[in-house]
Amino acid sequence: MKTIDLRSDTVTLPTPTMRKAMAAAEVGDDVYGEDPTVNRLEALTAQRLGKEAALFVSSGTQSNLVALLTHCRRGEEYIAGQWAHTYRYEAGGAAVLGGIQPQPLDFEPDGTLDLGKVAAAVKPDDLHFARTRLLCLENTMAGKVLPLPYIDAVGEFARDRGLRLHLDGARIFNAAVALNVHAREIARPFDSVSVCLSKGLAAPVGSVLCGSADFIRDARRWRKMLGGGMRQAGVLAAAGIVALEEMVERLPEDHRTAERLAAGLGRVPGIAVEGGGARTNMVFFTLDEALRGRWGPFMAARGVLVGDHPGPIRAVTHYGIDDDDIDAVVAAALDAAAACRARSPRPRPAEV
Repeated sequence: MKTIDLRSDTVTLPTPTMRKAMAAAEVGDDVYGEDPTVNRLEALTAQRLGKEAALFVSSGTQSNLVALLTHCRRGEEYIAGQWAHTYRYEAGGAAVLGGIQPQPLDFEPDGTLDLGKVAAAVKPDDLHFARTRLLCLENTMAGKVLPLPYIDAVGEFARDRGLRLHLDGARIFNAAVALNVHAREIARPFDSVSVCLSKGLAAPVGSVLCGSADFIRDARRWRKMLGGGMRQAGVLAAAGIVALEEMVERLPEDHRTAERLAAGLGRVPGIAVEGGGARTNMVFFTLDEALRGRWGPFMAARGVLVGDHPGPIRAVTHYGIDDDDIDAVVAAALDAAAACRARSPRPRPAEV
């Protein structure tokens, strides 16, 4: 039985072309700047994002951390959303390792940060406060795509206040596909952009941090300090090149299968799909009480890996999942709902 893993697009496996490219990769010592395949990946990513230079790192967490450490000094502050990866999901690295204070703000329903609230959070130039140095955004944010006019407004906002801008663009190519624009249009206002190769683009390892030549020179030092100086990393970078050259064009397929999944789950009793549809390659839904705690094990027994908890559950489509898989998930979900409801205790009659 095939396992259909909807937990994340990080579970993608490298394509056959990637495996061949990795086996044949020309390599050197990247710490010396002598790995030709890494150098090619960095140049390619910088060009795709419209930046001067780029740095290949081991993960999105390392990429974001390197960016924050490069932008901010100890005792300074960055502003980010409450549910942003840079604040909530990366183990507090900026605070622990960089002495950088986070200032989290609530996201708006569309995944943006209200710029009025951001302005109010920027600290005055006063010795009582940490100096606000950086504003971080995420695109996509829980599958939501930030509108281009908003991104332009953020760029103007940051320039007016002397703030630097970092984009956690782990899924920036999903956003670009959804907006039907080139990724560099999204990246343009940002001083630095992190892009992940190992999610929807299906490379096995790695992210790339992009920015100015001066910024990347300083970021390279931070990468080394964090233990990220890799040697013959061209073996990994080769898969990243294939990811950029071949896998971006297929992302609309993931968005389409996510819509198919949302429509199917919307027909299942006891499941409420948030927003009534997909957000790029993600579907968020909630289970009623009759399904909770039983849904996950039932689906796993049918070969489907998916969450089971009270809050919104995320299901993510990706390379390796096709229409037949989505139909199998929906069929299993219908069976799970029927089985869980059949086992639910009957309500006790009201006492007279």
